[in-house]
Amino acid sequence: MKPSVTYESLTALLETVADPEIPVLTIAEMGMLRGVHWQEATGEWEVLITPTYSGCPATDMIRAQIRMTLLEHGISNVRITQVLSPAWTTDWMTETAKEKLRQYGIAPPVGKSMDAALLENTVVLCPRCGSSNTHLVSAFSSTACKAFYTCNECLEPFDHFKCH
Repeated sequence: MKPSVTYESLTALLETVADPEIPVLTIAEMGMLRGVHWQEATGEWEVLITPTYSGCPATDMIRAQIRMTLLEHGISNVRITQVLSPAWTTDWMTETAKEKLRQYGIAPPVGKSMDAALLENTVVLCPRCGSSNTHLVSAFSSTACKAFYTCNECLEPFDHFKCH
């Protein structure tokens, strides 16, 4: 059985699906879209996604948004598979995603997830004024993957997307 849509057109549609927690980013920019495969045996597309962490409450919404986006374009033969290994890491975020985070008012992750020593001494730049004169208020913010900071220069509070 041949697919009714091309891999390229399906992937292009999936690359428009927004992250429900950070709507200026797509799941592709976040690195959550892990793959798309045609399954000849079942006659369906398999979309592989990896949530930012295994208990992410937005996962069901992401699945629904994928399904709705594809259904709007007449594509219903889709199976969405959640892949937990390897675990998602901020290393998978595109540079475009990190810049969009900054413009949205969230300090992007700094360094690589494997740089444990770096994580302890991370200098987080204020996404509003660019100052490095910031301080950690709380290790957790609006979501578990963010920390809450304040800028000592412009006095603005902001979220920092933690490297993990």
